[in-house]
Amino acid sequence: MRIVQISDIHVGAQFREEIFDQVVMEVNEIRPDAVVVTGDLTNEGLLKEYEKCKKKLAEIETNKMITISGNHDYRNTGYLLFKKFFPIDSVNELDENTVLVTIGTARPDRDEGEVGYRQNLWLERTMKKYEGRTKILAMHHHLIGVPDTGTDRVTVIDSGDVLRTALASKIDLVICGHKHRPWFWHFGHLTIANAGTASSERVRGLFENTYNIINVEKGRIRVDLKIVGGERMPLKDLVEKYKRFDEE
Repeated sequence: MRIVQISDIHVGAQFREEIFDQVVMEVNEIRPDAVVVTGDLTNEGLLKEYEKCKKKLAEIETNKMITISGNHDYRNTGYLLFKKFFPIDSVNELDENTVLVTIGTARPDRDEGEVGYRQNLWLERTMKKYEGRTKILAMHHHLIGVPDTGTDRVTVIDSGDVLRTALASKIDLVICGHKHRPWFWHFGHLTIANAGTASSERVRGLFENTYNIINVEKGRIRVDLKIVGGERMPLKDLVEKYKRFDEE
């Protein structure tokens, strides 16, 4: 099972269309079983942005396209347009061994994310149905803070509750976006992979436009970072490389 995670496209003022066209070409060469877009498909949640984003994503060849709204998509009443252009499919059985579940963290005209009691309870009940499978949770806002990205005031405000559910439900992988910074956390059974921005001009520090490639085989998960137009490496190696850079 091969999954590509693209995040923070930002069709609109920040959009680098030539970079996204390169992403499309590379992803089509990978031939993924599923593509997950973890939020901020648009920059301001406007109709013309949604229309263009729909056309650009249609260029990607995959068996399953899964989209999640981000805080930018919910601006200017954009949450109504998101439902129209990208109907939400919360539970995705990718094969007999892998399930990917999405939760919404965006709220209208707010930058911080929230899951909420009811959605968190739904997540716990849903994941119990898939014991013995590889379980992946996808969301927009980062569940745990990412180094050197400022304060955590725009993360998931009830992240503690979600993290407890993830651990109790034996979720294998949580994938997030939002911060435009790829990162990797590993907590025993639970791995958290943050994607960078695939095509926004707002990259952080020395980082470039990137996306993640997830391989699931016999219950084992590997997450690779792919620099657009550049090299591919295990995402965990990026963390070690960043540490060495920080020590110099």
